[in-house]
Amino acid sequence: MRIAGFLSVVLLTVAGLGAELGQTVASGQSATPNPSPVLLELFTSEGCSTCPPADKLLTELDQNQLIKGVEVIALSEHVDYWNRLGWKDPFSSAQFSQRQNDYSRALNLEEVYTPQMVVDGRTAFVGSKRAIALDAIAKATRVPKAIVSVAVAASARSSVTLTVQVASVPDISRGDKAEVMLAVAESGLVSKVSRGENSGRELGHSAVTRKLTKIGTVDGKGFSSEAVVHLESIWKRQNVKIAVFVQERASRRVLGAAAVRLTAES
Repeated sequence: MRIAGFLSVVLLTVAGLGAELGQTVASGQSATPNPSPVLLELFTSEGCSTCPPADKLLTELDQNQLIKGVEVIALSEHVDYWNRLGWKDPFSSAQFSQRQNDYSRALNLEEVYTPQMVVDGRTAFVGSKRAIALDAIAKATRVPKAIVSVAVAASARSSVTLTVQVASVPDISRGDKAEVMLAVAESGLVSKVSRGENSGRELGHSAVTRKLTKIGTVDGKGFSSEAVVHLESIWKRQNVKIAVFVQERASRRVLGAAAVRLTAES
């Protein structure tokens, strides 16, 4: 009887452990976290001879997603102050030069330069520094983020309608406001530069920001809206992604982000 009782206890214990392990595996499968989004901006120019390595790094980070559990949402923003020496960057805009200046003031930087990367609006560094970029991206995931979602609700030949939602927004800095920004970016772009510091070079670009607009402001309840994005005929739809991010206007801190890639049909 004692042996039988002992065996019964062993069998019950093994069965219980098996059940617990099964629950743990099932729980682990169902609770797999979504990748943590991190906004990576590169201020660059085709007129800058030190920018191509940074452009390549941005492409690598955008296409290969090197850090497990992280979604790098990359945006390449071409400034216009390099439009001299006979070459005008076709993707450049004064808007991006101003945006870079806004970061410089908010982050108390001594100078504005290219190439420059900015991670989540909080950290800036030389855009070709791979190790620094990876470290900054990894650190950005430790900060609480808003839940941002963006999806294609309807599609037409020259436009898409998006549903955008923002929830669980972290505390906004005192006296600041959080804006919802929408960026349209295109990859697979190539330029043959005929003048300037990169004369004679063929330059490839990823995630080139074609359009950057404010679509709303976050209130205490978050944000929910539809946004219609008009697509230019020269853009290749299958190479386009649309990013939505929440950013404090004064501090420039990015509080959350999400992105959706279009297809030839969507």
